[in-house]
Amino acid sequence: MTEIPESQLHALKREIIGAGRALGFRTLGVAGIEPGEDAQHLERWLARNHHGEMGYMARHGTKRTRPDELVPGTVRVLSARMDYWPGESRAAREVLADPALGYVSRYALGRDYHKVLRRALAKLAEHVAAITGPVGYRVFVDSGPVLERAFARNAGLGWIGKHTNLIARDAGSWFFIGEMLTDLPLPVDEPASAHCGSCTACIPACPTGAIVAPWQLDARRCISYLTIELHGPLPEALREGIGNRIYGCDDCQLVCPWNKFARAAAHPDFKVRHGLDAPRLAELFAWTEETFAGRMQGSAIWRIGHERWLRNIAVALGNGPGSPEALRALESRRNDPSSLVREHVAWALARHRLRGEAAGYR
Repeated sequence: MTEIPESQLHALKREIIGAGRALGFRTLGVAGIEPGEDAQHLERWLARNHHGEMGYMARHGTKRTRPDELVPGTVRVLSARMDYWPGESRAAREVLADPALGYVSRYALGRDYHKVLRRALAKLAEHVAAITGPVGYRVFVDSGPVLERAFARNAGLGWIGKHTNLIARDAGSWFFIGEMLTDLPLPVDEPASAHCGSCTACIPACPTGAIVAPWQLDARRCISYLTIELHGPLPEALREGIGNRIYGCDDCQLVCPWNKFARAAAHPDFKVRHGLDAPRLAELFAWTEETFAGRMQGSAIWRIGHERWLRNIAVALGNGPGSPEALRALESRRNDPSSLVREHVAWALARHRLRGEAAGYR
């Protein structure tokens, strides 16, 4: 890295923040690399096995909390925030209340945020290098072992709420964050102070009881983990709580009072694609693997694959009232080539059969 006089670092930071906003980031901040108590919090979370099958959370040892071990030479973490709330989408609560529809977490309605943010961060790094000369850096967007929410809090972007999401006073929690680990000794920002107060609205709002205590999330019960990260069968005890959520879950954010300040996404890539803000479950269940690939390529949903997509939809159909449309959809995949899909279809059909018997008809 080219040596930069300390007197110029504040001006450089202002230049970087301005360039970041021009690239679509709403807010940027700088944190040091000391992990503080967050390292112990992570260790306790892992010891409780609250990460479930996400083995990558424990795989990298101390690199997750020590950026200079992950990228040697790192002295600062530049955190950046980009809003994603799709203001034009169908109201979330309306979709959740209609069992014929599938609910997709609002962050996944547009294009894959990993690519959008990573591209913007890479351009920002190029802009910095054009000013300073060669600079050491590496960008991350959920793509490496970085304790991103803790560093974002330390960079002043927001505080970690009781649901464990990052919350900003001026934007709620409907935003993405990404990081640039750099050897530039930029002036650090003040950490954000917490403003949840006595509010616990997010805890009882979780349909599967995944928020086991304030700031403690058991991912094994979290619908986002179940529908996205879990590869095998969905636990039967939690299937009913999943409702019609087929990719992710937003319930803890929907009840958070700070989200009255949420800002609609400005980036065009976060606009709703393929009607995913209020899709009919039966229609989605009819998608072939080729249809799924054609429509979901470029989406965050792409990574779960067609098989898990059908698994999730089968559970949602089983949780509905058993309309002729839903039953026909389930019957169409009773003999699906995938044993995973067949298992969840059988569960859904048995659920409707039991309801029918309870109501006095077969």
